[in-house]
Amino acid sequence: MAKSAKKLAAGKLRNRIALNPLLKKGGVHDKTRKAERRRVKQQLAGESHSD
Repeated sequence: MAKSAKKLAAGKLRNRIALNPLLKKGGVHDKTRKAERRRVKQQLAGESHSD
């Protein structure tokens, strides 16, 4: 039984689209630097107006 399991794993068809090297460039969707700067500026402006 172990031999057949190894044979099946070796011959298993894989999704070639998912294994495309160009798709490995993706990652976590973070806010852009511009959005982060804008958030900090708005936070600073809000703090100065609340004084």
